[in-house]
Amino acid sequence: MSTAPPSRPELKLKDLRYLVAVADQRHFGRAAASCFVSQPTLSAQLKKLEQSLGVQLIERAPNNVCLTPAGEEIVARARRILEASDEVVALARSQRDPLAGRLAVALLPTIGPYLLPRVLPSIRKALPRLELRLYEYRTAPMLEKLHAGELDVGILALPVEAGGLESRELYQEPFLVALPERHALAAHERIRVADLKDEPLLLLEDGHCLRDQALEVCSRGGARESQDFRATSLETLRQMVAAGAGVTLLPELACRGAYRSARGLTLRPFAKPVPQRSIGALWRRSTARRAAIDALTQVIAEHAQ
Repeated sequence: MSTAPPSRPELKLKDLRYLVAVADQRHFGRAAASCFVSQPTLSAQLKKLEQSLGVQLIERAPNNVCLTPAGEEIVARARRILEASDEVVALARSQRDPLAGRLAVALLPTIGPYLLPRVLPSIRKALPRLELRLYEYRTAPMLEKLHAGELDVGILALPVEAGGLESRELYQEPFLVALPERHALAAHERIRVADLKDEPLLLLEDGHCLRDQALEVCSRGGARESQDFRATSLETLRQMVAAGAGVTLLPELACRGAYRSARGLTLRPFAKPVPQRSIGALWRRSTARRAAIDALTQVIAEHAQ
C-alpha cells in the first residue's frame, strides 16, 4: 500500500515580508504598520506560516518579541528571496521604461546637504520620469541596506570594502582648512599640512568616514586631535571652530555659497599637493536598474563641481 508524500508547505512572499518586518521592528504593531496591515492580520498570517513550516519562528512575550534560532536563519534567507522578487519586478518595469520609476538613493551626511542642491535641478531636467527616494546614512548602514536591497544606489567616499557591489568615481573633492578668523594661520594664502603641527584638531564622532580621512591628512603634519569634543555634524564643527575651539578640515562643497562666509570662520585652501577625497557611487551587480543608475551618476558627475 503506497502512502502519499507529505504536502509541501506553500510559501507566500507576503508572509515572508511580515516575518522580516517583525525581525526588523521587534514589535508586532510597528511591523504591521510598516506592512500597511492590521496587527491581528499580521499575527494570524505568521501563526499560519509557523504551522505550515512546522517550526516556531517567533518568541512571543509581553513587551518582548524576538526570533528563535530557526526564525533567524529563515529571515536571512527570506531577505534574499524578497530581494530577488523585487529585482524581478524592477527588471520588468525597467524594460518598459528604464529611466522611469522609483530609485532609492542614499548619501553620506557629509555629502547630501551640499551636493543635492547643486545636482537636483539637473537631475530633474535630464531624468524627469525618475522618482528619487533620498536617504541619509553613514557608510556602514548604507552598505548593509545596499546589500539587503533596500537601496539602489549609495553616494559615499571611496574606497570602501564592497563585495558584490560595483562602483564609479563621480568627482574628486578637495579639503579646505577651517580656522577661527583671528587665528595666526588665517593670514596665510595657502596652508601646508605641516602648518597644522600641534594645532587642536576638531573632528566628527566615530562612524563618520570624514573623521578618518581628516585624521589621516592631519597626522602627517603633526596636528593633535582634541580629546574632549566629538561633533555630530559638519555644522557643529563649523560653529566650534568659529568659537575658537580649534581647527578642522571641511570638504570643498561644504564651503561654498553662504557657508563660505560663516561668521567667525576663515577658510583657506591647502598648498599642493592638495588633500582630497574621492566621491563615488555604489550599487549591486545584480541590479535591474542599471540604465537608470548610469544616467543618474552621469548627471551627478557632470554637475557636482
